[in-house]
Amino acid sequence: MRRRRETRDRSRPALLQSVRDLSQYHAAVGDFQVVDLEHDVAWVPDVLAGNRTLFVAAGSVSAYVDLEGLGDEALTVDPEKRTVQVRLPEPKLDKPNIDQERTYLYSQERGVWDRVKALFDAPDQQEFSVLAEEKTADAATKAGLVARAARNTRTMLTSMFQSLGDKTRFAADNA
Repeated sequence: MRRRRETRDRSRPALLQSVRDLSQYHAAVGDFQVVDLEHDVAWVPDVLAGNRTLFVAAGSVSAYVDLEGLGDEALTVDPEKRTVQVRLPEPKLDKPNIDQERTYLYSQERGVWDRVKALFDAPDQQEFSVLAEEKTADAATKAGLVARAARNTRTMLTSMFQSLGDKTRFAADNA
């Protein structure tokens, strides 16, 4: 009779180590997808050596404004004119967040040599993950997320100060 193998989880519940207050306003998020990677061997037909991998990596990037460093000089209030001048820091892109549940290897074409080599080498998807993060960050930059975060932050602050009855201006040095 074959013994049934059982797995028991004996780990303790997760322990909260710390809680921190955040001072970032995440003003825009972009969702991105796809990495196509080809390793070509010069002067050798693809059927013999080389490979092409379509690795679908889905992820997102946030653009945020860090409000932590804002000091008294960042706001100039004129109570008589009911105006507020705001000097905002430049928005930044957060590190790409690759969603592992939506990321997968779609197809892989390999030459004969690469197939034989794959029998002895463990598959390494680290290269794909690193490339996915790089391409996602590059796409976020090209998509204009930083500019959109600046606009959205200004819109949010304008609405907030308007609800208090103040007009808002933004300093030109970071427009």
